[in-house]
Amino acid sequence: MNKFRTDLLEDLDAVWDGASIAVGGFGSSGRPDALLNALSDLGKTDLHLYVNNVGDDFTGIGRLVMEGRVRRLTASFPVLPEFYEEYFAGRVELELIPQGTLAERMRAGGAGIAAFFTPSGSGTMLADGTFPASYSSGAPDRLLPAKEERDFGGRPHVLEYGITADFGLVKAQQADPKGNLRFHLSARNFNPLAAMSGRTTFVEVERLVQAGDLDPDDIHLPGVFVDHVVMTAAPIPADLPRRAATLTKG
Repeated sequence: MNKFRTDLLEDLDAVWDGASIAVGGFGSSGRPDALLNALSDLGKTDLHLYVNNVGDDFTGIGRLVMEGRVRRLTASFPVLPEFYEEYFAGRVELELIPQGTLAERMRAGGAGIAAFFTPSGSGTMLADGTFPASYSSGAPDRLLPAKEERDFGGRPHVLEYGITADFGLVKAQQADPKGNLRFHLSARNFNPLAAMSGRTTFVEVERLVQAGDLDPDDIHLPGVFVDHVVMTAAPIPADLPRRAATLTKG
């Protein structure tokens, strides 16, 4: 089965408004900006993103947030200051989650594991039902629900659920027609996990290779987790300004 696609916008238009999306990347490393920017270009909205962090610029996830296209963010490091302006203004919801827990929730969802217990977060406001998921008129409007807790080996653990998103968006260095992927060094990060947890996964790649060009021992993610492969846009310049002058909220 050939998973190479030639029209990014036409294929990504399968993402519907209100979809949940698992996104790879750590900061700008391995972030699928071509796919994320295409969601903005297509006018997609009301999205629920599962991602490690928002980033520190207005490309990709930052652009989606600032254009008002994100309804809920499940993340570990939403460090972009402007994100918090949206959060405290009640325009986006936040589910804050420990980084290792996010990684395991994605992996578990992709592996068919419904839920698991972890000590991470136990005894904190992320687990006791006091963390504000959203704000209204400057005050907490809705709280994250309290998590079920059990004791294992004398240590409290909380119940976390595997993530199975409607779509996965990831970036790889190389891909063959069957969707087998190789990632570049630390850009692997959350990308394999996001690909696993998406029911339908799109991959943007820097280099397309033929079947057999990737040695089986060098494949980081097998094509069974991949549905569509597209060539990435040109690399983002290192001196890209943090704020795009033409960016407006939608």
